[in-house]
Amino acid sequence: MPDRPRPGRDFSVIRVGPLWRVTRPLHPVLEPYVHERAAYVGGPRSHYAVRLVPTGRVALIVNFGPPYTRFARLRDPQPRTRPIGSLFSGLEDSPGVCEHPGDHDALRVELTPLGAYRLLAMPLSELSNSVVELRDVLGREADELAERLAATRDWTRRFDLLDNALLARVDEGPAAAPQVAHAWRLITTAPGAAPIAKIADEVGWSHKHLLRRFTQQVGLTPKAVARVARFQQALSMLSRPGAAGLAEVSAACGFYDQAHLSRDFRELAGASPKQCATSPWAANRAVDLDAKVAV
Repeated sequence: MPDRPRPGRDFSVIRVGPLWRVTRPLHPVLEPYVHERAAYVGGPRSHYAVRLVPTGRVALIVNFGPPYTRFARLRDPQPRTRPIGSLFSGLEDSPGVCEHPGDHDALRVELTPLGAYRLLAMPLSELSNSVVELRDVLGREADELAERLAATRDWTRRFDLLDNALLARVDEGPAAAPQVAHAWRLITTAPGAAPIAKIADEVGWSHKHLLRRFTQQVGLTPKAVARVARFQQALSMLSRPGAAGLAEVSAACGFYDQAHLSRDFRELAGASPKQCATSPWAANRAVDLDAKVAV
């Protein structure tokens, strides 16, 4: 079982359900590319499962403990059934499930899609709605990084090793097209506020060209990204103490009506707005529908 982390001078340790969450402030150079990176340690010693929902983020996980039993999209006719250790999860627009045998010990990096594009130097459209072994996208470097991280129990050293690996790839990787980056900001800042055709005009591209380049570098179409961003905005509002009602949240987030909001929740999360909002893990972008454990 992983050791309980001890707080250090440059990182913090808090309890999140049955897991210990270890964090350290991001390196300034990584801030445009990384939402956060944190370690999750401990948890139950027996098998657990969690429902995953679209986040608008790309996940890179370096796993030191037992491999995950299963990562799958709920509507995938051929879901992954074999165990997977360190992994990369692309942008998604459908619900999924994650299962783990217990004794969790992993470093999780949540990247912006444009950060992931620069980090991986490959079309993210090839990885949307999928989970792959980390070595499949980083090659031998992935195994070497995992071995070096696992060899030390010092969390300052671990974060240094991880940040250095990320910085090296960011420094060498391709930047997204400025037009794609601008479209991403417009879509995620105010999802659904402007038609995609208008955004294409603003960035100086045709609608067809924006659709092709955006999907290649982000992983989903502009319309799908706007839908996920609107869903996450609504989930955040519904998860707050004293949250507003569904009708008010629907109007604030740009849904046509309450039925539209409920339909999107069913399709993106496989659950109702109430089920998602009352999950103790909603703020962590995972939905604990079965009173189990989420990561």
